[in-house]
Amino acid sequence: MFALSELAPLNQHQNRSKLLKPWWEVFTDYLVVLMLLASVLACTEQLSRDRLVCIPLDPPQTANRSSRCPAADAASPAPSSELHGFAAAPDPRGRRTHLVYQQYVYVSQACYHRALPLCPRFFPYVALLLSLVLVASGSFWLHFPHTSSRVEQFLAVLAKCCESPWTSRALSRAARQESPGDEREEGTAPALHARRSSLDPGSQGPLSERSNGTSSSSAVPPSPVPSSRNSSVSSSSLGSRGNLPPARASVLVDGPRQEISLGRSDGEEARALFERLRKLRAHCENSAVIYKVYLAQTVFKVLLVTLIMSHTVPLLSSFTFNHTCHPEERPLVGYAAFECIHVLSSLLRKLLMAFLTLLGLHGLLSLYTLSWILHSSLRRYSFHSAKDLRSMRDVPDLRNDLAFLIHMLDQYDPLLVQRLSVFLSPVSESRLLEESLERRWGEEQLRGLTSADADGRSTLRLVALPRLPPALFTLGQLHVLKLELIAEARFTAQVANMAALRELHLHHCTPAVDPTALAVLQERLEVLQLTFGQASEVPGWVLSLRGLHELHLSGRLGGEGGVGRSWALGSLRQLRHLRVLVIRGLLQRIPAELCEVAGSLTRLEICNEGTRLLVLTGLKRVADLTELQLRDCRLERLPSALPALTRLRTLDLQRNNLRTLEELLSLAHLRRLSCLRLGYNRVLALPPGVAVLRGLELLDLSNNRLQSLPPALFTLRRLRRLLLAGNLLEELPAEVGALRLLTELDLGGNRLEGLPPDLFGGCAELRVLSVARNSLTSIPGGVAALTGLSRLDLRGNCLRELPSELGCCSGLHGGGLLVESWLLLSLPPPARNLLSHSYTPSAAETPPRPESDSFPFFCPTQWSFSSALESRI
Repeated sequence: MFALSELAPLNQHQNRSKLLKPWWEVFTDYLVVLMLLASVLACTEQLSRDRLVCIPLDPPQTANRSSRCPAADAASPAPSSELHGFAAAPDPRGRRTHLVYQQYVYVSQACYHRALPLCPRFFPYVALLLSLVLVASGSFWLHFPHTSSRVEQFLAVLAKCCESPWTSRALSRAARQESPGDEREEGTAPALHARRSSLDPGSQGPLSERSNGTSSSSAVPPSPVPSSRNSSVSSSSLGSRGNLPPARASVLVDGPRQEISLGRSDGEEARALFERLRKLRAHCENSAVIYKVYLAQTVFKVLLVTLIMSHTVPLLSSFTFNHTCHPEERPLVGYAAFECIHVLSSLLRKLLMAFLTLLGLHGLLSLYTLSWILHSSLRRYSFHSAKDLRSMRDVPDLRNDLAFLIHMLDQYDPLLVQRLSVFLSPVSESRLLEESLERRWGEEQLRGLTSADADGRSTLRLVALPRLPPALFTLGQLHVLKLELIAEARFTAQVANMAALRELHLHHCTPAVDPTALAVLQERLEVLQLTFGQASEVPGWVLSLRGLHELHLSGRLGGEGGVGRSWALGSLRQLRHLRVLVIRGLLQRIPAELCEVAGSLTRLEICNEGTRLLVLTGLKRVADLTELQLRDCRLERLPSALPALTRLRTLDLQRNNLRTLEELLSLAHLRRLSCLRLGYNRVLALPPGVAVLRGLELLDLSNNRLQSLPPALFTLRRLRRLLLAGNLLEELPAEVGALRLLTELDLGGNRLEGLPPDLFGGCAELRVLSVARNSLTSIPGGVAALTGLSRLDLRGNCLRELPSELGCCSGLHGGGLLVESWLLLSLPPPARNLLSHSYTPSAAETPPRPESDSFPFFCPTQWSFSSALESRI
């Protein structure tokens, strides 16, 4: 897509370049035009009328005789014919040359090239050539390949900035802030700032119609920037402008003054201009090519004018009327000397003097330009005129080529610079974004995006906004706020209106917080989740939230300077009520700062993403922990600091490199330990020392390398959940029946060929049994004794038939039995009808099961065994 303004004719783009020409450049252009006219006139006259007229000079004797002739003729008496009254022919006077016409032509041409100096002959051509050089050098910096693209982009952006409705609105607001007294005086007669709709083809843009913040009757001349829109005003548009009542319908009234209603398309165009000018600034401020080319062009003109003046002024004496010629072809003409006159000598002399006068003025202006360049800091520009307005004091200073272009523009019209400064002001951009957010993200839109989580709390998620919409702080019933990729978020004092806010998620978002808002967050915020790339992105106010209960940190917290630099955040001393700390980063040691919250911290989770956790002695300082999770820390042994955590209830060491569990004996002091998760490690054998953990209720050893189970495991009488999936077990000991309280047993992905009958007789409380992906050939009798069994997974085995007593397990009715569909045919019809839906369970009813490297998981539709032999294979 492209704008129609890009198809504008070339002359329009050429006319824009006059905005970068100061008064001396314009005056110089006119001087060059006059010099060009003078040189063209001289060339025309010389080509059409320039020649020499020559007559021979008499020899000395002839000259003496002829000199005496007048006196002798005067003394001689009159002829007799005159005395008698007859009219006789007068005697010829002057000199007789005895030359024919061709000889005169020859002599004139020969003397033109020999007797006439070079300056009268070639002055018109040299003047024409010099004028053309000055014409080319006068605008060379605008057409140089390395500068023309930047100049064209700057002029295009300038035209858009002057046309944008946001420019007039920002300047009007700035003017009202500068003159508050004038606003009070005009309270009874508010000024009308109405803008035509962008859909009206006959309306004028703000480029040709400048709004005045204090008076609506004074007419301001239009901007000289060529507009890409149609600036012609039709009779219908004039009529609609004069009709005031209809125009009031499209004006937003704000207090005693009416402001321009900025449409959605105008707002998007203004934001695009901010981004376009930002890119242009980054492109033009990295070098000073335009400045250097303009300086070289000015120096060249000064040197050229100096050289021409120094060589031409002494040649003025060569423009004479009379010339003496001595042709070498005397045998042809019969005379040795001729006296010649130059017909255009007087005219050429006057044209030369006029040309030198214009050239001298051109040189003086070039010297003035050179002194202005050398004495002014043209590679840096400060918006003095814009900074006179209090609302524009944040306009940054510019450098290099962009600063030079604005210097040139300031010499043409400072008002254009002021209009351009609107799109360089961060305050102006901030106000535009606020208005855009208010229009697109109002209170109704935000309430429509609010949803309820699993706990019934209202949750709002905002992603990739330029900043927080003001309407957000009006949501008093919001509990959870999630902000993602919001670059310039800020919590103001209005956050006090969000009375129900308790949880805040910041994903790659670093908001600023006002002091008043910080006091509110310190009092109300309980849960904070931070996701960041580097620790430097974590806001400093996070560690001052003294009312925080849970803190989740996800990002690179470890340093690159060794173990001593593994915690990049500050002190946690102010987090006196912190109970849960979740860290997902690249730590190398347990942070020593945890001792500052040891009195309140009860849950610590560290997911190290595969980075080795080298030093764990810091765990001894948080002895009040009840839940500890160390995942992906590449631990090879149980941490030696665990016996100090006497209040520990849950220990999660999944996804590490544990090979042996001999240190389980050291956990005998952890009498409150009820949950131990050691899945996804490399444990080869379970030691008998596991019997010391008598309070265990959940033991997870899934996805290890266990080949057998020790009898000591079945002495844990309180064990309720035993997860052994994804191992290398070939036999399940009969002692499993001693686990009277066992409710869940997961043996999937092993090598079991049979199940002990004591499993069904002793584990009467069993509700979930998974033996999928094994080598079972039959199910022993007694399964009907498990009256509470609600889920049985038999998929991926070598079963030939199913026991008919499965129909007596009422908990399996309606989808509790997971088995291949063809095995259901081995059941009696009544039991088959009760369990008919068991082979098509829904995804919501089927919990995810751990995978095994030896026995991968397959869905039921992938198992289509037609015989027991194929099943065994």
